[in-house]
Amino acid sequence: MSIAILGTKVGMTRVFDEGGASIPVTVIQCGPCVVTQIRTVEKDGYSAVQVGFGEMKARNSTIPLIGHDFKAGTTPKRVHQEFRVTSEEVANYALGQTLTLESLAGNKFVDVTGISKGKGFQGTMKRHRFKGMFASHGTERKHRAPGSIGGHCSNRGFGGGLKKGKKMSGHMGAEQITQRSADLVRIDVENGILLVKGPIPGPNRAIVTVRAAVRLNRSKTKRAAEAAKA
Repeated sequence: MSIAILGTKVGMTRVFDEGGASIPVTVIQCGPCVVTQIRTVEKDGYSAVQVGFGEMKARNSTIPLIGHDFKAGTTPKRVHQEFRVTSEEVANYALGQTLTLESLAGNKFVDVTGISKGKGFQGTMKRHRFKGMFASHGTERKHRAPGSIGGHCSNRGFGGGLKKGKKMSGHMGAEQITQRSADLVRIDVENGILLVKGPIPGPNRAIVTVRAAVRLNRSKTKRAAEAAKA
């Protein structure tokens, strides 16, 4: 897994390309991130790099975290995230090193990971997009009901309980979601700003993780190859 950059989702706006077409984009304020810890196979049993992001007042932090970040020569950070790397890649990073958007320069697509908005307890129509019952005369207080849930639902050999994974009402949202292969419309390394095409998970001011795209489909692979030749 490659090192990613942590950032804050600012909001959405739009930009115009050379042809005048409107492109909806999400603005992300990324970095600077600081390497707060380096894990090696000899010491920890695996190799990884821990990154800290977001300034935080010392009085709002804890003594262990303050000392942990002090070893890296930086102020207390609000968010710490660890990324697994190979033993050879660990040598490219040093304690206290600052990571910026320069690592994403030259990429056309990125993967953005965040926590989706929490919706609380929701019914089947909102959670699973059920169409609901009939809305005509005769249907009494059952318009948004899920309908029959007992038919063909038992697990073989486990009695008459509902089958595991049955689509029912329950908690919705507040899950980690990765928006894969999003178009990187514009990058401002000096100000640490990314413009990513389309929406990304999470509300405004949410913490997100941005990395170079891991997997591309055919059309985007072709576009990336053409951009590399140019």
